[in-house]
Amino acid sequence: MTAPDRLTGFLNDRFGLFLHFGLYSIPARGEWVQSNERITAEEYRRYFEQFNPREYRPREWAKLAKECGMRYAVMTAKHHDGFCLFDSRLTDFKSTNTPAGRDLIREYVEAFRAEGIRVGLYYSLLDWHHPDYPAYGDKQHPMRDEEAYRGIPQDFSNYLRYFHGQVRELLTNYGKIDLMWFDFSYQDSINDMTGEKWGATELIQMIRSLQPDIVLNDRMGGHTGSIHPTLQYGDFVSPEQYLPPKGMTDENGSPIPWEACVTLNDHWGYCAADRNYKQPKEIIRALVECVSKNGNLIVNVGPDALGVIPEPAANILRRVGAWMRKNGESITGCRAAEYEKPEWGRFTQGRDRLYAHIFDRGIGPVILPGMAGRIRSARLLCDGSEVSVTRPWNQPDNDSDAFLNLPSGPLPDESDTVVVLELEKGESLL
Repeated sequence: MTAPDRLTGFLNDRFGLFLHFGLYSIPARGEWVQSNERITAEEYRRYFEQFNPREYRPREWAKLAKECGMRYAVMTAKHHDGFCLFDSRLTDFKSTNTPAGRDLIREYVEAFRAEGIRVGLYYSLLDWHHPDYPAYGDKQHPMRDEEAYRGIPQDFSNYLRYFHGQVRELLTNYGKIDLMWFDFSYQDSINDMTGEKWGATELIQMIRSLQPDIVLNDRMGGHTGSIHPTLQYGDFVSPEQYLPPKGMTDENGSPIPWEACVTLNDHWGYCAADRNYKQPKEIIRALVECVSKNGNLIVNVGPDALGVIPEPAANILRRVGAWMRKNGESITGCRAAEYEKPEWGRFTQGRDRLYAHIFDRGIGPVILPGMAGRIRSARLLCDGSEVSVTRPWNQPDNDSDAFLNLPSGPLPDESDTVVVLELEKGESLL
């Protein structure tokens, strides 16, 4: 299967849910707590011995994602700390050996499939638990500054066999996996942890042999956040915590598939003190912005130690879902329009329709530059009510622009009022 064929469903979906869950949910200070606080493997072990998310109900997560209009999800099978949420035969450091005694990935996969949501798995290339993963002097490892770790014999090829073996398990034992999200390559003064350091060619060949239509991100090649990434080891690029001003392109300036990944607050893993949540309007407008630039948006939540998505996060997603139920037609299956970004918002287009996403009405009618005589009808997407398209009295000589005359007062939806435009016969959206 070619890359365009693999990507069809992924790019049609546009909106996904990211889930960061693991041992770090217990200290509740974010997913990097072991590295940030230089916690030894022995000290970190106490969270392994305590791990028992008795409220872990992925079917509820899947229903929430569906309610929010999300079409795919990605969950951490293994994060940087090396702890596995699946029943790997290659390690004892896994959820089935904790008090939980459960294969949490299997439950997640089955739950999201049951709701018709595409299933993705996150796998960290880093591993602070494996004895053959670089420790002393590494850029990220919790023991990077500990002299006791200097000169300890290591064989990185052992880690590669382990890592490749676990990917094989994930793509063999859980049925069809739609997306594999690797994280992440990097360089420091000692190690070049990019590309073939991970045995990338061999790994990708193995992945494609097991699941030919799986979609892969770009982070094995060391291009995280680059505005000119390559697709050497993946199908799409993954800018993190920002929305690229004009979408993502290759070095020649040609558009390439991309997905922005953002957190709902300021952490990926659960952080009890972090209440700095993005509001529904911010998420809705970020989603619209991504689609208007041919991109996807995946929004992350970090369930707590019991396995519960924090209620403030769940409420925000539900409110986004309320907007999506009325306006999702302008997101799912849509793409960038062949019009410049207007001052008042964004355009998306899909099938034979153009969607005007109005964030700020400004003063007077909403101007559609260069569209005079091209619009057959305009109506609010949320309820189908007609929007008048007439030239105002004080624009008698303007025969190039069209004007949307919305009712006076506040916009019908302060987050994003969507007007669906049908063009006259013979008029092209391109």
